[in-house]
Amino acid sequence: MASIRKRNNTYQITVSNGRDVQGKQQIKTKTWKPDPRKSNHQNRKELEAFAFRFEQAVREGSYLEGETITFQMFAQLWLEQHAAYHLRITTRNAYEYTIQNYLIPAFGSYKLTKLQPLSIQIFYNQLRHAKRKDGKQGTLSSSSIRKIHNILSSMLSTAVQWQLIESNPCRRISPPRQQKLNTENYFTLEQVQLFLELLDKPYFTTCPSHNRINETGKSYPVSEYQAHHTIPLQQKLFFYMALFGGFRRGELLALTWDDIDFAEKSVSITKSTISYKGKQMEDLTKNYSSMRVVTLPDSIMTMLKNYQIEQKQYKVSIGNQWIGKNYLFIQWNGKQMNLSTPYHAFKKIIKNYNDSVKDESKKLPDIPLHGLRHTSATLLISQNVDVKTVSNRLGHAQTSTTMNIYAHSLKKMDEKAADTLEQLIQRR
Repeated sequence: MASIRKRNNTYQITVSNGRDVQGKQQIKTKTWKPDPRKSNHQNRKELEAFAFRFEQAVREGSYLEGETITFQMFAQLWLEQHAAYHLRITTRNAYEYTIQNYLIPAFGSYKLTKLQPLSIQIFYNQLRHAKRKDGKQGTLSSSSIRKIHNILSSMLSTAVQWQLIESNPCRRISPPRQQKLNTENYFTLEQVQLFLELLDKPYFTTCPSHNRINETGKSYPVSEYQAHHTIPLQQKLFFYMALFGGFRRGELLALTWDDIDFAEKSVSITKSTISYKGKQMEDLTKNYSSMRVVTLPDSIMTMLKNYQIEQKQYKVSIGNQWIGKNYLFIQWNGKQMNLSTPYHAFKKIIKNYNDSVKDESKKLPDIPLHGLRHTSATLLISQNVDVKTVSNRLGHAQTSTTMNIYAHSLKKMDEKAADTLEQLIQRR
């Protein structure tokens, strides 16, 4: 039976587990700390239950401790017992890649309690000069090393919770600072207005001379010609919603008509579309706070109504070829739109416009598709919309996330506030 001994403000539970081959007694100990918010009777019952579970685990051989378990063993447990239940599929896949390619090669044989801050610091310093594991040229960036650090720290925090180690060694070192790149990843107000104008303008592409085959199977030449194009309503709607709602690509592609509330002029975000091991699938939103309801302006709701009518008419026109569900954004047969389609359409619009403009200063910046979400937030902040509201629309878990990402906009607002105050005081 387990023995319980009080030591200051904690209790030490001791279990004898027989003797080893040399006749030495095998003793296992564990510390339990009472909850000051609970009564003595409640704490006593919990202590006895804790001691019973500890003794049972020791007897059955299922008790693990940081002095005997290796990092590799722990990593497998962490993936199976924590990551599988708390992380999204894409996040879990990225974590597993990092664990298998970086952390296990470095620390796999270490006993968990022997993983010291200095060992981890040396590992980070070595990563600065080591070749990449993904086959790309060069070494890992500071941001990539920081991500490895965040994964390792998250794992070791779980080890603390599981009482395998007493503290997280990652909290005693200095990981590389993330490098802030000065690349443009959003549109200015003038650029947004231009981009939206382009969605309504026809554009032309040059088709070079080539040969075609007629109905009789004979080849005949076709001279070079200009092809006339217009951007489909579906694509326009996608870009408008990304901009006016600040939605992520996966959130938009996961939308069904059931998520649209025309009466309340709102969209419910409850899921996301992801790519996992080459397959497109539906998953949870990025985090719990990403599940949200976002209000859209009247113009977007009108566009949605018109598109719904167009989609219904199209569905009737192709008859039994329609095999899709109830998605807003679709392929020709009603199936959910491919994740890569909006990206290619977005890049094509920017390229076609920039190719037609000689003045470099008038060209649109080649921002990523996700830049429309950044543009939405940046413009809202520039118009003095409070950070809390912006954060809620974006689905950020904390306003600090919004403030860190959009520090550039907040800095400009701070400068504007200083100028305003100066003008106000100097008038007198």
